[in-house]
Amino acid sequence: MDKNRDEYIPALKYSWLTSLYDPILRWTLRESTFKRQLVKQARIGRGDRVLDLGCGTATLSLLVKRAHPEAEVVGLDGDIKVLQIARAKAAHAGLEITLDHGMAFELPYPDNYFDCVLSSLLFHHLTLENKNRTLKEGFRVLRPRGEFHIADWGKAQNNFMRIAFLLVQMLDGFKTTADNVQGLLPELFRTAGFEAVQEASRYMTIVGTLSLYWARKPQ
Repeated sequence: MDKNRDEYIPALKYSWLTSLYDPILRWTLRESTFKRQLVKQARIGRGDRVLDLGCGTATLSLLVKRAHPEAEVVGLDGDIKVLQIARAKAAHAGLEITLDHGMAFELPYPDNYFDCVLSSLLFHHLTLENKNRTLKEGFRVLRPRGEFHIADWGKAQNNFMRIAFLLVQMLDGFKTTADNVQGLLPELFRTAGFEAVQEASRYMTIVGTLSLYWARKPQ
């Protein structure tokens, strides 16, 4: 077994950059636009259980809770420091969400527990093996016909977007980002057992093409 396969990579690769994560996303990635679209795409129902996988500073978790106050929202992240920021943001917003420490490929939740799993900018940090493990874990914790929605880097729309994405690859690593830029995420969904796999939308950003995907667990 590769002893480094579970190595944790902070959101901006280096822990000392964690405090800059929120402003960097606001300035560079059209964060409000794509995360609001991801929540809209998920069609969360009243009382649904929603898991934000790799929740980071909980921007997406809090967006879900504001839009769907009756939903049970759970965020999970492997970074203790970023969860401290997330808890402070939730307290300041006066919103009740659950924030757990754990890894996406070893979820501490029972089978068929969630109605919806969301993930934003997590998968490009994972090795191919851990991408597959994470999708299988997502499949396991989703109820039948539950949906998995991802916002992450996708196949470049044009040469300019491909060149722009080199900055992300230099920061986050070529090995983990290669699957994204090759457009492999939909096929990984299917391999994990999901159906109705779609790339729902794309956004051009100053550092590459951001894609929104969704897939459904069969009945």
